[in-house]
Amino acid sequence: MGANDMNHAVTLHRPAAPVAAPTAVRWSVEAVQALLDKPFMELLFEAQTVHRRHFPEGDIELATLLSVKTGGCPENCGYCPQAAEFDTGVKAQKLMEVDEVVRAAQAAKDAGATRFCMGAAWRAPKDRDVEKVAVLVEAVKGLGLQTCATLGMLEPHHAEQLKNAGLDYYNHNLDTAPEYYADVVGTRTYQDRLNTLAHVRAAGISVCCGGIIGMGETPVHRAGLIAQLANMAPYPESVPINSLVRVPGTPLADADPVDPLDFVRVIAVARITMPTARVRLSAGRQQLGDAVQALCFMAGANSIFYGDKLLVTGNPDVEADVQLLRKLGLKARQVAATHGEHA
Repeated sequence: MGANDMNHAVTLHRPAAPVAAPTAVRWSVEAVQALLDKPFMELLFEAQTVHRRHFPEGDIELATLLSVKTGGCPENCGYCPQAAEFDTGVKAQKLMEVDEVVRAAQAAKDAGATRFCMGAAWRAPKDRDVEKVAVLVEAVKGLGLQTCATLGMLEPHHAEQLKNAGLDYYNHNLDTAPEYYADVVGTRTYQDRLNTLAHVRAAGISVCCGGIIGMGETPVHRAGLIAQLANMAPYPESVPINSLVRVPGTPLADADPVDPLDFVRVIAVARITMPTARVRLSAGRQQLGDAVQALCFMAGANSIFYGDKLLVTGNPDVEADVQLLRKLGLKARQVAATHGEHA
């Protein structure tokens, strides 16, 4: 589904009653752009109103991301330090052993995380790769954590295998709007991304899908990304919004930094258009600072990646996040609240 297919006008102000179903509203790119263009305080008020309606507890999900297979990826994503063709200092490593992953998952749980995501730098895993990851999923699931994986493009039987192993979520970001995608990635198509997401849905795995802000895209591309996500049927249960981490050696190393308030606007519009999703502050939180993160929580973000590293890039340390949540009077989502729930 391209951006040109989304031309049905919608009402920008949400009704007082809760949304009946995630697929009840269709968002055109123009309608999303109109939201992004609203006066900042009005936009935050609307987003906070929607957020309180659907998440009255106001808790923050803590998710930890571990790179279980690092570097050597044949893709050429312009933002990624793990691409083999970019000289970023990241060395290719083999898949981690089960006991190493279990130790990391237990440490994440002990620190308060409720979801554990395993990332592997593959374009598309082979059958033997998925078999090994399925063992990791089973082991992490046995600790009582929600499980998530991001492994590249999947075939239908791979998605089924991961579901049978106990995988709760699969992450596969759209990155940006369809018309800008080829400016960022040249080794796969937008449709490739959509196909994997369809396989994941068909297998009964919840979807974690978002994008990256700050890759040289225009505001309309940001609107196009949100429209793509919001018009999925249903939209993703988790929506990670990343601020580009400009890694030396990648094509986007010299991209202009994002205006922090523009980043907050994207968070707010993600909340309004996908009211029941967990909207996650993901990569780039270090450069946002506490004040901007606070605005993001106000705008409806209710999930963060938790731990000192995201795959191979830095992230605020655990104690810094604990202190930030304490200062803001926010509470972390509890492990017991995750069982049987896919919010």
